[in-house]
Amino acid sequence: MEELQDASIHHSTAKVIAAIKNIKRYEPIYKELQRLVCTPNVDKNEMRATLETAIKTAGLETEIRNIIFNLVRTRLGKPQDKASAATTKQKSTQSDPVGYLKRAGVMWDRRVRKSLNAMCAELKVPLHGQPRISADREDFVAKWNELSSYNMDLANYRPVYAPKDLLDVFLSLKGPAKSGENTDQIPKWEFSHIALPVKNLFELRTHFADLLRSDNYMGVSDPKVQCQRILEAKHAPLCQQFLKKGCTPAPYRGALWASVLDTKLHDYDIEYWQKLRNAVWTTDHIVDKLVFKDIQLTASNDDQYFVFEDVLYQVMLCFSRDTEVANCVEYESFPVKGRIYEGPPSGVVPFHGICMFAAPFCYLYDSPMNLYFTFRAFYIRYCHRLTTINTHPQGIISLCLLFEKLLQTYEPELWSHFRELQIQPLRLVFKWLMRAFSGHLPPKQLLVLWDLILGFDSLEILSLFSIIILSFRKESIMQVNSLDSIEAILADLSSIKVLPLVQMALSRD
Repeated sequence: MEELQDASIHHSTAKVIAAIKNIKRYEPIYKELQRLVCTPNVDKNEMRATLETAIKTAGLETEIRNIIFNLVRTRLGKPQDKASAATTKQKSTQSDPVGYLKRAGVMWDRRVRKSLNAMCAELKVPLHGQPRISADREDFVAKWNELSSYNMDLANYRPVYAPKDLLDVFLSLKGPAKSGENTDQIPKWEFSHIALPVKNLFELRTHFADLLRSDNYMGVSDPKVQCQRILEAKHAPLCQQFLKKGCTPAPYRGALWASVLDTKLHDYDIEYWQKLRNAVWTTDHIVDKLVFKDIQLTASNDDQYFVFEDVLYQVMLCFSRDTEVANCVEYESFPVKGRIYEGPPSGVVPFHGICMFAAPFCYLYDSPMNLYFTFRAFYIRYCHRLTTINTHPQGIISLCLLFEKLLQTYEPELWSHFRELQIQPLRLVFKWLMRAFSGHLPPKQLLVLWDLILGFDSLEILSLFSIIILSFRKESIMQVNSLDSIEAILADLSSIKVLPLVQMALSRD
């Protein structure tokens, strides 16, 4: 057993080392280590001990620990070798119980890209963009900081898809029927037939147990002093642990999020931002119109976010050109015949409401560049799982299934009420889940909710909070008998307070 454990540790260490060598920060850290080795503080006769001391003194130990923390959370869980990928592919085509979901994910991605290609053909514009004419480029650059004043004809452009389109696909998903099962007895709008594991309330209480604790960090009770000391320590796991409390002081939230998501700016990040910006300035792309259209339809019409319209244009336009997003985002793979359609450079086809993932970050950062890299990391880590059909435990299908099972188990009266009215409960909350409540909760409360997502590294709080809201409005819901009336009851969430409601739900018997 010990030999197996040693082999496992050796294998994990090798994966960590290989991953570190592939990140941009490897070269500057390596050069700094070389410099330290040449300093008088490092004795060649006691190389290991003196070098370790020098690394700690220079602050490199904490930086390396944070890199490993981030890599273990993000990249090292993915299958890396071709043999693993081949095994997965073979399993998908043979006995994988969720193979039909993977196939649906591939087909959905193809459908979205096909729609974008069709739009390009209809409007007679190239998919990969074209150089901006000189006058347009000069005008665009001059108005970069006030793009809301940039004139663009968007009359013929429309969002490629909206949350409702994705929900309709979800509700039409049909898995392989079990032997002896009468599929006619299963309501078409239930998700219980999907073979994905989800937590029950007891497991959620265990997972979110830190929310009910009142431990003091750093030996002090003042949250601001705690934040200052945690940020001075520059230790990402400490920052993540603090976010679990759900009471982050606003001035420190941006720094804590950047630490947890590993988005502290370096020289190469600044150069990359300028590269993305120049790509937007020089190339006219169809996604530019879709970005402008989306922001005008959503954030510009929101009382809480319209003031950030110009910043959102910059961030989302640069996001559309970012090829690193396409390299980092995980998509489902399944052998499906047919034509493969290309997408935008980022691999993300803009949909109705995509800018609302970036909008809350405007409250955290003054600089569009700082905002961009933290938003991008948050999107790659969490948001893309909410907008694609996937089998990930934190994916949108798993969240829908978790919501349905929690509702059926812990709010049976509401469940029966919806069934009697033939109302699909997911139609009431799907827009909350897909947008992670952005644009639905007031920004102050939304940021608390996203604190919990980052602190617990879990999107399951979205399903739990959806149930909490329905429970909170249960009395009013039980008195009406139409979808429109229920939606009206749930439309205004301005009075909802995230932390006390979640704590109350987790502490109740």
